[in-house]
Amino acid sequence: MRKLIVILLLFPMAVLSQDKVEGIVLEILNNKEVPLGGANVFWLNSKVGDVTDFDGIFEVPFEEGHIKLVISYVGYESDTLTITQPKKIRHVLKSKGSLDEVTVTTRKKATSRSFLNTQNTINVSSAELLKAACCNLSESFETNPSIDVNFADAVTGVRQIRMLGLTSPYTLITVENIPAIRGARQSHGLSFIPGTWVESIQITKGAGSVVNGFESIAGQINAEFVKPQTDHDLFVNAYGAINGRTELNTHLNTKVSDRWDTGIYVHGNYRGVENDRNEDGFLDTPLAKQINLLNRWQYTNAEKGFVSFMNLRYMKDDKQIGQTNFNPETDRGTTNVWGGEVDTQHLGFTGKLGYVFPEIPYQSMGLQLSYSDHEQESYFGLRNFNIRHQSFYATALLSSIISDSRHKFKTGLNTTYENYDEFVEGVDYSRVENSVGAFFEYAYDDLENFTMTAGLRADVHNLLGTFITPRIHARYTPWDKAVIRASVGRGKRSANIFVENQSLFSTNRTISILDTTGDIYGLDPEIAWNYGLSFLQGFNLFERRANIAFDLYRTAFQNQVVVDWEDANRIRFYNLRGNSFANSFQVELDYNLAKHLDIRTAYKFYEVKTDYASGTLEKPLTPSHRIFANIAYETHLNEQTGARWKFDLTYNWLGKQRYASTASNPVYFRRGEYSPTIGTFNAQVTKVFSAAFEMYLGAENFTDQTQDDPIIDPENPFGSNFDTTFVYGPVFGSNYYLGLRYKLN
Repeated sequence: MRKLIVILLLFPMAVLSQDKVEGIVLEILNNKEVPLGGANVFWLNSKVGDVTDFDGIFEVPFEEGHIKLVISYVGYESDTLTITQPKKIRHVLKSKGSLDEVTVTTRKKATSRSFLNTQNTINVSSAELLKAACCNLSESFETNPSIDVNFADAVTGVRQIRMLGLTSPYTLITVENIPAIRGARQSHGLSFIPGTWVESIQITKGAGSVVNGFESIAGQINAEFVKPQTDHDLFVNAYGAINGRTELNTHLNTKVSDRWDTGIYVHGNYRGVENDRNEDGFLDTPLAKQINLLNRWQYTNAEKGFVSFMNLRYMKDDKQIGQTNFNPETDRGTTNVWGGEVDTQHLGFTGKLGYVFPEIPYQSMGLQLSYSDHEQESYFGLRNFNIRHQSFYATALLSSIISDSRHKFKTGLNTTYENYDEFVEGVDYSRVENSVGAFFEYAYDDLENFTMTAGLRADVHNLLGTFITPRIHARYTPWDKAVIRASVGRGKRSANIFVENQSLFSTNRTISILDTTGDIYGLDPEIAWNYGLSFLQGFNLFERRANIAFDLYRTAFQNQVVVDWEDANRIRFYNLRGNSFANSFQVELDYNLAKHLDIRTAYKFYEVKTDYASGTLEKPLTPSHRIFANIAYETHLNEQTGARWKFDLTYNWLGKQRYASTASNPVYFRRGEYSPTIGTFNAQVTKVFSAAFEMYLGAENFTDQTQDDPIIDPENPFGSNFDTTFVYGPVFGSNYYLGLRYKLN
């Protein structure tokens, strides 16, 4: 093992180097220079070039005989620079004064699939996030067909997401490429990231990069926060809904010096209205209040090659759930009334330092640090669940090339420390996990139609053992505007069975852990292989631009912690004995239907099955079929005032979903084998009055589709049949909201 780590670290020292030209392309937006992604950078009269990424970064090999470097983008004046030696470039493209609105809309496309990335990545910009209220990250996927969102139960209001048919624990969720939503934060963590803090989201299907760890199985979701240097000096977002939810977001950014920028971001939300539309005696949505603070620092010293970010964060969130007449002061710990509280506190720090060698611009180093202290104290009726999770994460990274820019690599070390103090109904499940790993990732680009990324990492973990994680992604362009991608990779993780299944506490099922020989809850680690194939084709239909994409993925588990709900009075956890897999197929069509009018449609099919103790069954509450459609329209931009209208309509249809067995219940408390199908509509209208001010009005589930009887035996919540987890659709019904945004530079 030691020899392997040494080889991974020393290999880069033996590489040769080749000169190249790299830099950043910017645009002027709101009187500030901001990165311009998707710009073309190429040598005149050659096929050698690059396209800037979301951060405006590019790099092209320096070649003798080529001295004219062209930088271009639709709607901008193309520039040709004379380059006689390898160097770093910082260039601002100027907008053409005669742009019409359709050009602007195309340039600022809210969601896009990359034709150039080796991995199958969907980029979601802030413009897409504004299509819905997007009060937190868990609600930011309503207009994206690649992620499924549903409620975990009928009382806590927790939204769970799925990718490729698997729940969120199998997806690595990062903030600025640092693992963030994991451990004790897995259940509620997405709702603790305000939507206004998010600048963009990258959704990557299939096993992710080895640089980010060994846990990714279904894919990776990365959220990029707004930057103090490019965010508005003042931003205010206020929101109110008829369900009693009110929110206020405020951003304050300032330039401290030529090299330092800082921002203070404040989020608060409150829900004090009791809602019980279905009259079952339980709150449809929890009573809640939250304060969320972030202080963000950005340091930039381009002359010496340094850039750095530091974040300090504090969050306090309190929820009350249960029957409408529950009073925590008098009813906690009694059988008078069923209710509960979930009180969460989070304190965190993250830091990133990047350095680009001034004399060797293609070579860079990075350091990432993260610490968090996350504590949840909660009870659900008579069931208590308390957890405190202290974690530390560090990664040191080196990026460079081998021979020339067609051959790139990343290598480095990372370490993690996780301390869990966990108590479930008085039983102590505390543990410590720590690991040290080394990784090497090689990327090849023939500069024409083929790219490949192959990664390998070796980790030593105190509870998971010593193991190797291989991953590979390949991309090929067979003809114009076509991309074929393939991927395969292995992932390994420890299952946090109580955090990831907190909805079990809103039932009266007894907990049974059937295996006792493993190191975590007596269970073995989860291991899975993910295989993926995708095809993306761009084309013109009736002189309008369109894209069609086909994604096919399979996840096969070597071991899985099986969560067995098939006994109506028990929840059982045990190691997989047999097979477990998730097959996912998706076809998506994006089409510019008319001027300023875009439509995105998708169909998705899942086959998710596991060998349970009672036989091979579909995973409960996972629809085999889903249909998605989104229509977005914008009126012509008034160039003098900046005024315009925006209209968005989203439809989600879910096929029938298998219920876990209730055969042992009395007849009145049984459910059928499958749920009904259900379809919901969301809509939002935004009036932009100027570049500084806009208002929005929205309707969620405006056809008022609701699930009948989401709770089993609500009249007897302390009885053995009580269960809140049979949720396949909306519980609350229609909801309407109004909000405003104000921006000042």
